[in-house]
Amino acid sequence: MYAIVAREPGGPDVLEWTEVPDPQPGPGEVLIDIAASAVNRADLLQRQGFYPPPPGAPNIIGLECSGTIAALGDGVTEWQVGDQVCALLAGGGYASKVAVPAVQVMPLPEGVDVVTAASLPEVACTVWSNVVQHAGLRSGEILLVHGGAGGIGTHAIQVGKALGATVAVTAGSDERLARCTELGADIVINYKTQDFVEVLGKHGADVILDNMGASYLDRNVTALANDGRLMVIGFQGGRKAELDFSKLLPKRGTLASLGLRGRPSTGKGSKAEVVAGVREGLWPLIAKGQVKPIVHSVVPMRDASAAHSALEAGGEVFGKIILTP
Repeated sequence: MYAIVAREPGGPDVLEWTEVPDPQPGPGEVLIDIAASAVNRADLLQRQGFYPPPPGAPNIIGLECSGTIAALGDGVTEWQVGDQVCALLAGGGYASKVAVPAVQVMPLPEGVDVVTAASLPEVACTVWSNVVQHAGLRSGEILLVHGGAGGIGTHAIQVGKALGATVAVTAGSDERLARCTELGADIVINYKTQDFVEVLGKHGADVILDNMGASYLDRNVTALANDGRLMVIGFQGGRKAELDFSKLLPKRGTLASLGLRGRPSTGKGSKAEVVAGVREGLWPLIAKGQVKPIVHSVVPMRDASAAHSALEAGGEVFGKIILTP
C-alpha cells in the first residue's frame, strides 16, 4: 500500500507519499480500505517530533479515517466485509489501508457520504468525551469554545447548541466569527481586540473547552462560573503555567485535561466507551441535521504537506481539511 511518512522530524516538506507494507488485521480488528482521512493539529505535532504514537500504534500519521471494510480479524462479529464506516485511530490514517480495533469503528452517520465522514471521528470523540461525558454540559448553561473556527470549534458550537446551551466562541477575525455565528454561536469574541473574561461578565462560562493551555489558564479560571468545568484539550499557548487555587476553590471549579489518543481500546475510560457514546448520542443529532460536518477542503493525500502548511498558517482554514488517497 501507499502512505504518507515523515523522513525525519521537521516541517511539512518532510512528508512523503511512499510504498509501505500492507497492515494485517489482528484479533478483534478490521482492515479498512481508506476513502479519506483528515488533518488534525496533533498531526502537525507528530510530524515535528513532539507527539509520538502510543505503544503498538503505527508510525504513520493520521487519527481518523473513513472507508470500506476489506477484511475481518478473528472474533469480529459486528462488522462485515463491504461495510462503509469511519473510525477513530491511534495512528495510520494517512494511508490507503489501516487495521483498527473493531470497537473504534462506527457506521457512517445518516446523510453523510463516505469521504465527508472522515472529518468526524476525531472531533466528535474529542468534543463528546470532554463536553458531554465528562463536563456534563446541560441545557441553559454557557459553553465557551476557544478556537471556534477550527475543526474542534466548529463541531463544538453545533453540539452545544443541539444540547440547548448558550455558546460563546473566540476566534482571530470578524470574518471567522461571522461564520461561527452562522453555525449557531450566540456570543462571538475577537481575541485580538477583546478580553473574553470581560465579555462573559459576572456569570462567566459553565463549561470551557480550551485548546490553548498555559497562556489562557489564569483567564479561564477567572471566567469560570460557580461549579464551572474547564476542559483543557491542547496547549497551543504553552504547556506549563501557575495555577492560583485561591481563584478556583471558591468557585468549586473543576480543571480537567482529557487526552484521546492514549486511551486504551477497551475498558474503563477507553476509546470504545467514547465511540459508543458518540454513536448513541451524537449520530442521531447528525441524522436530524442539528450537527453537520464542516469541511474546508478536500485534497489528495500525496499533497499532505500543503494541507499541513495551510493549517499551520491558520487564518484561512475553517473546519477540517480532508485527505483522499
